[in-house]
Amino acid sequence: MQKAAAAPSDTDIRTWCAACGADDQADDLIATARAVDSMYMEWRRLHQGGMRQVQENWYALHEQTRHCRVYLSNVPPGFLQTPAFATALMHQITAFQGTPNDVAEAVAARVARSRFLYEGAHRYVVLLEESVLRYQTADPEAMRGQLRHLLAVMPLASVSLGIIPFTAQRTVWPLEAFYVHDETMAVVETLTAEIKVTQPRELADYARAFAGLAEMAVYGDAARTLIRDAIDALE
Repeated sequence: MQKAAAAPSDTDIRTWCAACGADDQADDLIATARAVDSMYMEWRRLHQGGMRQVQENWYALHEQTRHCRVYLSNVPPGFLQTPAFATALMHQITAFQGTPNDVAEAVAARVARSRFLYEGAHRYVVLLEESVLRYQTADPEAMRGQLRHLLAVMPLASVSLGIIPFTAQRTVWPLEAFYVHDETMAVVETLTAEIKVTQPRELADYARAFAGLAEMAVYGDAARTLIRDAIDALE
C-alpha cells in the first residue's frame, strides 16, 4: 500500500479535477490544500504560552488589511476595546482555558491595533448585535467606558458602526464572531478554536451573510440611541 508522502501541487489538483469533470471545484480545493495546516487552531494551543503572541499576530494581520468587515454577537472587536474592558475579558478567557496569565501584556498588544483606526488607508465596517451593548462582560464602570468609547469612534472616517436591534426582523440568524479581511480570508472565532477560511465559495457565503446582517442594522443617530440607552441602564 502506498502512502502519500507530499501534499498535492496546484497542478496535481487541477489535473485531478479535470479528469473528474470537476474543473469548477479546483480553486476551492487548492485554497483548502494550502491552508489545511493552519485553518483550524485550538485556542488552548494558540494560548499555550499566554495570549500576547496571538494578539501580536493579529496586529500584523490588521496592518496588512485594508478593508475589514466584522460581525460580533458577544463582545466589541478587539481594536475597539478599552484597556479596562479588554482586561476583564482576557482574565475570563485565561481562567476558562487554564493558560498562562499574561493579561497585561496581551491587553497592551490588543489595544495597539486601534492605531489603524487613525493611520493609513484602513477601513473597518463593524456590525454588533444589540446584546453586545447589554452583556455585562466587565464591571459597570468599565462597561460605561467601553460604550462611551464606541460613541467616540463612530465619527472616524475609518469606521462604520452598525447595531442590529433586538427588534429587527431577522433575515440572518445570530452567528459566531467573524472577521473578513479584504477578499482573501475570513477568521471565525468559536469557543474552542480560531478558524481561517480561504475557500472562495466559503468567503462568498460570509460576504453574503454580512450583507444580510448589515441590512438589519441601524446606523448614525439610531445606533447612538441604542448605545446611550445601554449606558443609561448601567446607572
